[in-house]
Amino acid sequence: MSMEKIVSLCKRRGFVFQSSEIYGGFRAVYDYGPLGIALKNNISQLWWRAMTQLHENIVGLDSGILMHPKIWEASGHVGAFNDPLVDCKQCKARYRADELFDGNPEDGKWDEIQCPKCGTTGNLTEPRQFNLMFKTHIGPVEEEANTAYLRPETAQGIYVNYLLTQNAMRLKVPFGIAQIGKAFRNEIVARNFIFRTREFEQMEMQYFVKPGTDDQSMADWKAERLDFYNQLGVDAKKLRFHEHGEGELAHYAKEAWDIEFEFPFGWSEIEGIHNRTDFDLRRHQEFSGKKMEIFDQPNNERFLPYIIETSAGLNRMMLAVLSDAYWEDDENNRVVMKLHPRISPVTAVVCPLLKKDGLPEIGRNVMDILKPHFKVIYDQQGSIGKRYYRQDEAGTPYGITIDHQSVEDQTVTLRHRDSQQQDRIAIDQLVKAIHDSMENYS
Repeated sequence: MSMEKIVSLCKRRGFVFQSSEIYGGFRAVYDYGPLGIALKNNISQLWWRAMTQLHENIVGLDSGILMHPKIWEASGHVGAFNDPLVDCKQCKARYRADELFDGNPEDGKWDEIQCPKCGTTGNLTEPRQFNLMFKTHIGPVEEEANTAYLRPETAQGIYVNYLLTQNAMRLKVPFGIAQIGKAFRNEIVARNFIFRTREFEQMEMQYFVKPGTDDQSMADWKAERLDFYNQLGVDAKKLRFHEHGEGELAHYAKEAWDIEFEFPFGWSEIEGIHNRTDFDLRRHQEFSGKKMEIFDQPNNERFLPYIIETSAGLNRMMLAVLSDAYWEDDENNRVVMKLHPRISPVTAVVCPLLKKDGLPEIGRNVMDILKPHFKVIYDQQGSIGKRYYRQDEAGTPYGITIDHQSVEDQTVTLRHRDSQQQDRIAIDQLVKAIHDSMENYS
């Protein structure tokens, strides 16, 4: 299975479109079609439930995309959020230096390295640092003093609001703050469809703990986050942990792990779990001049919490789900997206066998029964086989057929996408039958 096949299916079935396609496209930016936005929302809602509903001590936040520029100085993004870039003088291709040289790119002997595109050796420029943040200006005059940035991550919005949130919600350590939102990075070498883009969504939860309890909290969150992918229906054999070695650790991290997924293009990160210590809060305390310590009333002490971060890319997670679900059923000459019914964009398609004999009326009645419980669509165009296969490719797990027997005894055929098994179900039992099937799906 190749990325090209996934990209083609995503366009054909309305999951993902190239942004601004009628103008020739806008590189590394994508639009999410009807099925794509539904799948993305279902994944993010499952994450939000796992964080804020199933944990009594985790609350939500939605911070601004534009924030005070000093926040990005304090966080280190203005001074250190850079990629080392090199260009090929021969073919003008551009690369991240760390992807061509295994080690410190600054120490690389660039006259010995071959350009992957044109194959020439000795034509790469020396690495230069490129800041990944998008700059803009606030107000009518474009002056340096009015510079602002589109946020490159959502975490800093949580850190600067953490005391306000803690006081408003009367939270005690340990507690967490979760956020889903857009972030922006001026990726020069964007690639692999929606894996690395300039505009993307993060799902981050920052967990504030007492120093000394951070190692145990890190272990707990590693286990919980890996288990989450079981809820998405992702094959556990395609997931693994990668620990950051000393040379890989970010400047703020005491310990860092990636959850990686085996994409068609190889193993790559979809989520990070980091022990950020008190680095961020200490820096914001220094730059703002405001105390960022928390007061522990039972022990009558103040301290800066350590932070255990879980940071997932929603777009990458969706790509992992799509890659895992793609199945070419050669035996039956069909392509199937084996999405877990829990997150499928559409749960069921209702198909009257004919456009007459009262079958459409029963179909509409079935729609009215199901709509309060599931996302369902109505389809009476083409042969029943073609209708089924269209929905198999879109990931719809259930097909409901209305036939002449339905008129006689108020039953319908419930078809299961993966196995193509068909069960005869009473219309008034459909909701329960679908719920039961979803619960038992594996």
